[in-house]
Amino acid sequence: TGELSPLQRPLATEGTMKAQGVLLKLALPALPLLLLLSTPPCAPQVSGIRGDALERFCLQQPLDCDDIYAQGYQSDGVYLIYPLGPSVPVPVFCDMTTEGGKWTVFQKRFNGSVSFFRGWNDYKLGFGRADGEYWLGLQNMHLLTLKQKYELRVDLEDFENNTAYAKYADFSISPNAVSAEEDGYTLYVAGFEDGGAGDSLSYHSGQKFSTFDRDQDLFVQNCAALSSGAFWFRSCHFANLNGFYLGGSHLSYANGINWAQWKGFYYSLKRTEMKIRRA
Repeated sequence: TGELSPLQRPLATEGTMKAQGVLLKLALPALPLLLLLSTPPCAPQVSGIRGDALERFCLQQPLDCDDIYAQGYQSDGVYLIYPLGPSVPVPVFCDMTTEGGKWTVFQKRFNGSVSFFRGWNDYKLGFGRADGEYWLGLQNMHLLTLKQKYELRVDLEDFENNTAYAKYADFSISPNAVSAEEDGYTLYVAGFEDGGAGDSLSYHSGQKFSTFDRDQDLFVQNCAALSSGAFWFRSCHFANLNGFYLGGSHLSYANGINWAQWKGFYYSLKRTEMKIRRA
């Protein structure tokens, strides 16, 4: 019986992948996530999957970390999911331990190694590495929430090792749009539950996503440029989790990794994770 092990280096510049008895050489750049489009259908980029276990995985092709958990793979790590369909695997980090696990992580920051001050196309398709800092991609997030009902959890940590979280019972991205991109990948959240962080996200519900090169906020100026990030800005934000990694207290206004209801506009957080699970 094979065992699916978390992928250690999903987007390494050089790596190997063993699937269906064939050892494949990969030469993949680190960005964007969707450069994995060239990966053969149903060839999980995971080590230690063999025989019957590989066949079962290929037949089931998990939509999200809920599916992976249900298949019996319950360790934190990087796995492949298939929100775009059977021929397009997407690497994702699965949190299998927090509050019962099954969380599909779509945003992860912890050391400032990846720049999040990026344009529209990067945020649409995704960037970074799922075993490090990364953004899953607005299109992937839309497709996930189109197929299932999800809750959202936002985990936060400061540089004094204090932690807090916020939960939302309902989370979706442009659920009723004919074209999610034309709809701006609009955010919908509801059902706030406080885990000590306070509610900094409900203010953004109903807003389109904005980047420095696609201004879709309600402010007279470009909120993404002002806040050094990209988010579902309104006029402008109470949450700026894609802002500059400024390492704690900062003098500049509201352009760090800010969650205003917990640490205000002059404190940039150490670690953030935004993740969803089927409701």
